[in-house]
Amino acid sequence: MSKLNTAEKTTTALRECKGEAQRCARIGARDPVAGVVCLPASPIELTAMDDDHETYISLLLSDSNLPTGSFVASSGLESYFKHGFASTSDSTTISFVQDSLATYAHTALPFVSDAHRVVAKLNATSGEHPEGVTEVDDGQDKTLIDLTALDELYETMTLNHVARRASKSQGVALLTLYSKGFSRPPSLSTESGSNACDQSARMSILLDKFKLMVRKEDTHGHLPICWGALTAALGLSLERSQYLHLFLHARSLLSASVRLNNIGPYGAQQCLMHAVRPLVAGESARCKNLRTGLLEDSESNFDETLHGPANTWPLGEILAARHDLQHSRIFNS
Repeated sequence: MSKLNTAEKTTTALRECKGEAQRCARIGARDPVAGVVCLPASPIELTAMDDDHETYISLLLSDSNLPTGSFVASSGLESYFKHGFASTSDSTTISFVQDSLATYAHTALPFVSDAHRVVAKLNATSGEHPEGVTEVDDGQDKTLIDLTALDELYETMTLNHVARRASKSQGVALLTLYSKGFSRPPSLSTESGSNACDQSARMSILLDKFKLMVRKEDTHGHLPICWGALTAALGLSLERSQYLHLFLHARSLLSASVRLNNIGPYGAQQCLMHAVRPLVAGESARCKNLRTGLLEDSESNFDETLHGPANTWPLGEILAARHDLQHSRIFNS
């Protein structure tokens, strides 16, 4: 009788462990039987979780501790103050944020959008082989060519060397961030998410190749192109990628203003809460459909004057270009 009771208890325990393992595979936890981490299915496969996935990725990317190099860039704000445009009120910083955000949205978002489209297209067709794409390169060569063309155009359209320098340093930092911070570690089990693992591996290979091209100086690695590629590789939608990029630009300006002692940390949070949100939302809505024109076909009726990138604040460009002429400076741009 005791042996029978022991067998029943063992069977019950195994059933409980099996049920727990299945639950782990669904939500992502530690398998009590195998003792390894089980990952949930890919968010692309679980469409009901898409919104939660994008929210989580947005939270990760908005972390101020990410090593992206933005901490040493003021985007011309320091030069703006040194040239006599500063005042003791918060309105000076808000005015700069408004003008800088407007010109940056018109200049950078077209490149963010096109880079995102290129990588998202490859991400969506991974495992398939469209016409003209061989199985060996899986479309990566064409994607790298498109990213390089976008990168070269942004280099040409960036009007001053200070902005180019800051953009390239932050861009390569994003590529490094993906390979070291967002790529899937080999210690995690892939049994419950083999498709997601393969997709992540393909994106890692793509961005590693692009980073190698930057290191070899075959391309520049500007921030908008790298941001679009990074967010597409992580599965973030284009709309959220655009909005988050502008938000982070505005937040970095307020952070620089705090370190320049123009506003206090609480004042910066008040500006971020009440003044920056409508600015970011407005520029994101106005510029979300802008494109570079490099990816458009001849029948698209693309008008670069209406739909292409543009600089809307020449004064900001002039002041940013004079950054290195300051006798003392805190930031690199």
